[in-house]
Amino acid sequence: MENKNDIPNKPPRPNNNNKPKLPRVNLYWMYGLILLGLAALWMTNDTSSTKELGWTEFQQLTRENVFEKMVVYNKKNLIEASVKPDKLSVVFKGDTSNLGVAPKVFIKIPSADKFTDFYESAVSEYQIDAPIRFEEGDDVLWNSILTLLPFILIIVIWIFVMRRMSGAGGGAGGAGVFNVGKSRAQLFDKDNDRKVTFKDVAGLAEAKQEVEEIVSFLKDPGIYTELGGKIPKGALLVGPPGTGKTLLAKAVAGEANVPFFSLSGSDFVEMFVGVGASRVRDLFRQAKEKAPCIVFIDEIDAVGRARGKNANMNSNDERENTLNQLLTEMDGFGSNSGVIILAATNRADILDKALLRAGRFDRQIHVELPDLNERKEIFGVHLRPIKIDETVDTDFLARQTPGFSGADIANVCNEAALIAARGGKKFVQKDDFMNAVDRIVGGLEKRSRITTADERKSIAIHEAGHATLSWLLEHANPLVKVTIVPRGKALGAAWYLPEERQITTRDQLLDEMCATLGGRAAEELFMEKISTGASNDLERVTKQAYAMVVYFGMSDKLPNLNYYDSTGQEWGFTKPYSEETAKLIDVEVQRIINEQYARAKQILTQNSQGHNTLAEVLQEREVIYSEDVEHIFGARPWKSRSQEIMAIQEEENKKKQEEPEAIQAEDVSAEDN
Repeated sequence: MENKNDIPNKPPRPNNNNKPKLPRVNLYWMYGLILLGLAALWMTNDTSSTKELGWTEFQQLTRENVFEKMVVYNKKNLIEASVKPDKLSVVFKGDTSNLGVAPKVFIKIPSADKFTDFYESAVSEYQIDAPIRFEEGDDVLWNSILTLLPFILIIVIWIFVMRRMSGAGGGAGGAGVFNVGKSRAQLFDKDNDRKVTFKDVAGLAEAKQEVEEIVSFLKDPGIYTELGGKIPKGALLVGPPGTGKTLLAKAVAGEANVPFFSLSGSDFVEMFVGVGASRVRDLFRQAKEKAPCIVFIDEIDAVGRARGKNANMNSNDERENTLNQLLTEMDGFGSNSGVIILAATNRADILDKALLRAGRFDRQIHVELPDLNERKEIFGVHLRPIKIDETVDTDFLARQTPGFSGADIANVCNEAALIAARGGKKFVQKDDFMNAVDRIVGGLEKRSRITTADERKSIAIHEAGHATLSWLLEHANPLVKVTIVPRGKALGAAWYLPEERQITTRDQLLDEMCATLGGRAAEELFMEKISTGASNDLERVTKQAYAMVVYFGMSDKLPNLNYYDSTGQEWGFTKPYSEETAKLIDVEVQRIINEQYARAKQILTQNSQGHNTLAEVLQEREVIYSEDVEHIFGARPWKSRSQEIMAIQEEENKKKQEEPEAIQAEDVSAEDN
């Protein structure tokens, strides 16, 4: 094969490295020079005539009283004198029409003392009336510099502002006014070492399965295009905050090994009209140049909110213009151009319907809160850089953090490491993780807060009421820990292990409501007075009762009715029910709460001895656990849902282990035959 370097008759390329580098000409230099010239002309534009006189001639003219005033400069031995208007012809000898506004004469004197002696004798003899002012005399150069300094500062500031506006001195592109229409997307190129893959995303098995198709298309699009298939142009990641939507989008780009544009929906919005649409056009232009690639728009609801619902009723709304341009660009490029749009939001219900139609965001990928097994995987990822000992069990930590998102679990691991470091430990232990969970859920302990004996007794009775009912009710959340140490804004706190249910029955809601009212019921029964400590409990119970009546249709007098609008129309300016129905809703809510409150008092009355014992132990230890409650009331006869799920998983694991053995047995029998 012929070497390209051996091609004949190819002239050598000149070496330009030794050429002297000339300074780069900037147009603003010309502007500055022009302004300096104009300032110099303005400063020197004095057309008044001047004349220098000798000492003898000056003495003669002084005796004739032709000077209007005189200024004596001591350091320069110089006099600056103004001539009286009617004596100009005497001094300047000739036509006086072109002398200017203020003609002056300058006289070099022997010394200020000799001038003083002459002037005193001349005044007494010739009655001279010209006033005299003595000055030290400044440097002309310094005066010129001080005079020009304001103009120089103005020019410098003007040049600096113009460079910032043009983006030449502003750093990244799009920072200046002239680059305001440029896209602000951050580009993570495929050659970047900091790649995120699916190994870094724990859990989210269903979501990862859906986006694997996107990765497969970006790696080998021919498999789909040969059969006439079209990959979805866009995928919308929907889920609560902290569930890993952004991390999943980065993992898609890392797995596909393609460029990844990342920006927020608020980056399109600007105070200038038309800027958002311009940035959208520039973003898609860059994406087409880098294709195949992924464009990720985080918090797309900032620009994707449904049109026609803006509060300012502005016909030329910048956000709507940006959305219109985004809709046009997403529907404008070819189906197989290799540009895929990923977006994330936790408010999909407020997005414009045109944005969610087929051909733009073809599919919605729901990224929900992790379940028990997914939380275990997430703990495994975040525990990698942390030094832990054998007391830390990921199964236990996963069970103790129901409802936690991936971001919450990362925060738990970080807080546990900080707590262990604060205690001078070499390893992070189980107690550190439990304290971290308590710190995140309930807030920081405030042992310095002073409480009286009566207050401690009231708090203990209140929390013991919650603990008693949660232990004795079948569907109430099982107790984990109770404390009367002030934490956060609460004087006492109780930790429960919520059941991760897919659906909730009426009995389960009523049991939870009864357990929540246990604190107020215990105060009324065993202290014969109530306090403000149950305000949060009453708020939760009231909202839950209204939800049962208005949303879930669980009322006897209003069955099978739901007044919640999931479409976001919010029913205009009126309620979806009459005033009579509103009164009936209030009556039903009050009835449900009163029934559960009476039920709570009945259960506490029947188990008053156990409750009082629990309250006394709580006052003595300040913190009690589920083992202490079990010692007083006995074991709970009901199996929790988490225990049922673990039993089902154990059975499935046993089946998976038995399947290979059965297959091997069949192979052996086939060989025998």
